[in-house]
Amino acid sequence: MSGISLNHIDNNDYVESAGRFRIYLGMAAGVGKTYRMLSEGQRRKARGTDIAIGFVEFHDRIFTKKQAEGLELIPRKKITYKDTTYEEMDMERVFQRHPQVLLVDELAHTNIKYPGNNDKRWQDILEILNAGIDVITTVNVQHVESIADTVEEIARITIDERVPDWVLQKADQIELVDSSPEQLRRRMLHGNIYPEDKVSKALTNFFKTSNLLALRELALRFVADNSDEKLLEKLKENPVGTVYDTNERIAAVFFKDRLEDDILRRAARLAQRIKSPLYTLVIDNSDSISKSTADQTEKFKRLSSDLNAGFNIIKAENLNDALSEFCLNNQITQIVMGYMSKNKISKLFNSDRTLKQILNATSNLHIDVHIISPREDKLQ
Repeated sequence: MSGISLNHIDNNDYVESAGRFRIYLGMAAGVGKTYRMLSEGQRRKARGTDIAIGFVEFHDRIFTKKQAEGLELIPRKKITYKDTTYEEMDMERVFQRHPQVLLVDELAHTNIKYPGNNDKRWQDILEILNAGIDVITTVNVQHVESIADTVEEIARITIDERVPDWVLQKADQIELVDSSPEQLRRRMLHGNIYPEDKVSKALTNFFKTSNLLALRELALRFVADNSDEKLLEKLKENPVGTVYDTNERIAAVFFKDRLEDDILRRAARLAQRIKSPLYTLVIDNSDSISKSTADQTEKFKRLSSDLNAGFNIIKAENLNDALSEFCLNNQITQIVMGYMSKNKISKLFNSDRTLKQILNATSNLHIDVHIISPREDKLQ
């Protein structure tokens, strides 16, 4: 087999994919992910793209089978394991055929073990991408590592097949294949998803309406968050000099000699209420660092991690430029900070030069600044 073995490599060791990567994500089986993948394959073939199917699972669905007609299917590899014969995607044949685009169903699938193969299909797909072949694939939201535990609690099931979030983040595009719970349950009743003998049990367990509503919300949020991250990456690559209000992002701003736990916790509560990412920004305004300051900074960093806030330190050689650059790079829409002196709020705007600098740095970017009052004992 060409390519590299991916069984024992962490995410930092994967090279950037040469092929483009597209994922159809659904809230549950039967929403139409495989059908959409095959439909895209047919459209690309009609435009002259060299396309083939590496693996597709039809589940005896008539319309899905029909949608695959006319698409080249690379023969599967037959593997005998414990006296049973299974079929897996044949990686050697995939690399030999080397189409421009490959359709590969079920990203989370666990491969049957045989010498030299990968444990997971997502590892196969990364090899294929690294070989310069575009891949279109499918996955259900419950198989996403960061979501699987939540689904286990909601649906009271065990999810063994999981895809690391960083794998999905490598996708050039994640498209949601959506369906209302009612529509999906009707498809189940009509025998379009599971065989008739499994329908009743499915409808009263995993496919009950409350579960499907929760799964749909998880899928919608995941795709929305992914799109927001992609936008942020693109803006970092090509700065536009403005902050877009596509999603709220909060930065809690502190000075290295005044790290206030209570202000950071207040900012975390605010971020949680509006479902916003939180960034801790420490402005280094000191010429030297004492051991006590270094210890306090490390403690503050750990608190930021506990509160799920990204931790950042910038030098204050030019506060305006440094703060503006940070806010643009991270598309910050709101800043939270505490008093920086004993002055009351009525005097703060006239007497606190540093606050004026921060307001000047953020005003042109239309960033809201929240001044939070620390506990009274900190103002003494």
